[in-house]
Amino acid sequence: MGNINQQRHSKFTKWEPSLHAWPLTGKVWVTMIIVMMSLGLIVAIGQIVVHDIIPKFQDGDKQLSMDHSKSENHTDIRGDLFSDTPVEKKGLPFYQTDAFIFALKFTHIHIFGMSAIFILMGILVLFLDVSQRIRIWLIVLPFIGIIIDLASVWLKLFAHPVFFWMHIPGGVLFGMVFAIDAVLMLRQMWGDPSKNT
Repeated sequence: MGNINQQRHSKFTKWEPSLHAWPLTGKVWVTMIIVMMSLGLIVAIGQIVVHDIIPKFQDGDKQLSMDHSKSENHTDIRGDLFSDTPVEKKGLPFYQTDAFIFALKFTHIHIFGMSAIFILMGILVLFLDVSQRIRIWLIVLPFIGIIIDLASVWLKLFAHPVFFWMHIPGGVLFGMVFAIDAVLMLRQMWGDPSKNT
């Protein structure tokens, strides 16, 4: 009797799925998800580099020479990512300022979009043929990267422009995990099962 209970318990606690065993239609579906999300992330990285980071380096000397305490607001040294944010009108309550509304809209759009990507990737990570510990890290780390990335928006707008640079570690974290997920998934689905980790 005890042996039967142990067998039932082990069925539910030890679940070792494998992407390699999926049918061809499932593999094609996962591959298309990875390809399309990869294209989206590549375009986003390109936009950030061309629109935000390169102008930061080109205008770096000018921005470093500005005295932050003399600046009435952050718009002069905010960087290109927020150059569309209008100059604040004096006398408005904090929650009605353009910067606050912009930060809310930016966070709202990105938290749903980026989270959706990694919710879907997290579901697929469940089927990777790797240890449970690795799967947990591959699921958790991108969400930490998203939180860092979104926190940088708020800190940059309301604390100091130097928090612009927090976009880089946040983006690198979720970008690297996405790349690792994609490589592992494609290799395990389409590769030789005897060579999978």
